[in-house]
Amino acid sequence: MRTLFDKFKNLKLFTKMFMVMVVSIIAVSVAISWTVIHMSTDLFMQTFSITNTKVLNQIKSGFESYNDAIVTVVSNANQSGAMKSFLTQGDADSLSTAKSYFNMSEQMKKLKSNLDAYEVGITIAGVNGRVYSTDRSYLSMDDKKLKQHPLTLNSHKDPKRLIYQDYKEITGTNGLGEPMIVASKALLDRSTGYVYGTIYISMKERDFGQVFDSYTSLGNDVFILNKNGMIVSSNRQDRIGYMSQELLDYAEQMDTEASDYLNVSVQGKDSFVISDNLPTYDFYIVNTIDKEIALGQMIDTKTLTLIGIVIVGIALSIVFLITRQISKSLTKLVLQMSNVTHNEFGNHITVTGSYEIRELGQAFNYMVDELHDYVDKLVETQKGQRNAELAALQRQINLHFLYNTLASVKTLVQQGSKEKATETIHSLISVLQNTISNVSETIMVEQELGILKHYVFINHARYGDRIKVGYFVAPECMDYHVPKLIIQPFIENAFFHGFNVKSSGYIHVLVSTDGQALYCEVVDSGDGIEGLPSEDAFLNTKKSRQMFSGIGIKNVHDRIRLLYGEEYGVSIVSELGNGTRVKITLPLIKL
Repeated sequence: MRTLFDKFKNLKLFTKMFMVMVVSIIAVSVAISWTVIHMSTDLFMQTFSITNTKVLNQIKSGFESYNDAIVTVVSNANQSGAMKSFLTQGDADSLSTAKSYFNMSEQMKKLKSNLDAYEVGITIAGVNGRVYSTDRSYLSMDDKKLKQHPLTLNSHKDPKRLIYQDYKEITGTNGLGEPMIVASKALLDRSTGYVYGTIYISMKERDFGQVFDSYTSLGNDVFILNKNGMIVSSNRQDRIGYMSQELLDYAEQMDTEASDYLNVSVQGKDSFVISDNLPTYDFYIVNTIDKEIALGQMIDTKTLTLIGIVIVGIALSIVFLITRQISKSLTKLVLQMSNVTHNEFGNHITVTGSYEIRELGQAFNYMVDELHDYVDKLVETQKGQRNAELAALQRQINLHFLYNTLASVKTLVQQGSKEKATETIHSLISVLQNTISNVSETIMVEQELGILKHYVFINHARYGDRIKVGYFVAPECMDYHVPKLIIQPFIENAFFHGFNVKSSGYIHVLVSTDGQALYCEVVDSGDGIEGLPSEDAFLNTKKSRQMFSGIGIKNVHDRIRLLYGEEYGVSIVSELGNGTRVKITLPLIKL
């Protein structure tokens, strides 16, 4: 987490602003979408509660109308003397029996007329064993089975009550027939309470369900349960005839608590549940709505998501353009500042953008002007200081060279070699003409070689020619400029310190170039120095500093670095008994 925060801090201002705006816009969009969905859900629940309660009332009203029609039929049947005679009298002559059946047929037609709006079958069974039915397909069991069937037994247990029961006739190869709802009631003699028959009014479940079928849809289901939890009718045909303790518990809970609806799980799915009691049927009517399906129909998630993405995309595009425009001038200011920091102090930045950026730009330009003046003064001061240091070094080198040369002339005079002394003084004059009379800080390689040859002659006059000197200079190097007396101190060091053990040897002067720098080398075959196996050792070895501690050599190295920088200077490689190689690295300069 810390690493991510550190990375975020190092991002550009535009990137930071845009990321913050992206996160903010997405967060706001998600929050608004969630709020809209949540409010829509709440509104749906309220609307669902009101609307579906009305729907249940309409369904309940439809069932009550059906019940009223059945009550009328049962009442008329109970009051009919012809029916009572048919169900109680024994068999007489064929004429009387035929007349009795005819009267029964007429009575049944009158009863059936009260139920013309419904697809039902009416069956009447008497204690005399007679059974009459308007449609034998509804109750096709034989008379003996009908008499012992729970439809009859339950009616006789409570003869004054109209009972509704589910019934599925056993037919076909699978032993199951079409489910039906059967209303049954015992027929009583009002004066004695004697049960002389039973009336059955049967309706197939598919016809019974037409009362509520028009109010159902995908995810919106209606279930009719008896008091045992058996589903006797539903638009979900796959669940008819099965027990549902879950729905029964919800129905009983709502009946007890008198709540408007329940927000529960039905068969593992989040659902809204509304139920009501059908007291005349002794049933519960339960309406369930699958929340996922219902809300999916009400709230088009794909469309809402697409609209949200489009809105967020447009908002981000606008934010990108505005943020880019705001940060563009600031980014330009930063780039211009960066150019100024690369020593372009003479360039002012262009002052554009908002008020704050213009003020910042003007302040920066003022600061650059002040800095430019300060740097100019500092450069002039350092230039004067460097010239003074170089002049002091040059005087030291010249005086050191002059001291050694005069010492050589003194020795020649003492030895009586007047001619050599004269030639030596002549060589000294030539050297001084090229160094003192020539006010230039640098001279060509060709002139430097002339000075070296005069100096070598002076040393040969003093010590003899036991030490041979050779010059190997590439022709293209003759016109390059080098600082005056840059090689002489190393020739001098080789003469005075390089041959203390060996009596003779050679000194080679080499000048070459690789196109990048000028290399002046002094190679001798003298005694060598222990502990200088590489060029770096010269700067780090105490012994080497002692061997090259003369004013001339030390000043040459410092002088070169003052003139040209740290990448130039003197390097020395030496091995005890095998001589020394001095390498002077200089820039390529032609005037």
